Amino acid sequence: MRKRQITTGKKTRNRKFRMSTSEIVTITVLFHLSGIRIFKHFYILYVQQQLQNEFPKTVSYNRFVELMQSNLVPLTLYLKTCCLGNCTGISFIDSTPIRACKNKGINNNKVFKISLP
Repeated sequence: MRKRQITTGKKTRNRKFRMSTSEIVTITVLFHLSGIRIFKHFYILYVQQQLQNEFPKTVSYNRFVELMQSNLVPLTLYLKTCCLGNCTGISFIDSTPIRACKNKGINNNKVFKISLP
């Protein structure tokens, strides 16, 4: 992965992160499964305080957000290989109509109106 990584022209350091890639991916997945809507609250109040035994080398919130960006490819690979089921040939499609405006204003909508010369 490191060979194929696109660089932005800035100097990069080869120093190891305090948190491993697997820890960062695990915390990201935990956040999405937790139901908490604000990641900052989840990380500061839950991960750093409640999960200290599981993640002893946590970094600050700002640093973690930076590390999350660099671990997008491993997260995507994990989700693609482990979390998607096999295709069975059966698909579900949501056919709920999306209204552009209220029914009273349908005739006044000019966004898609074609004007002929």
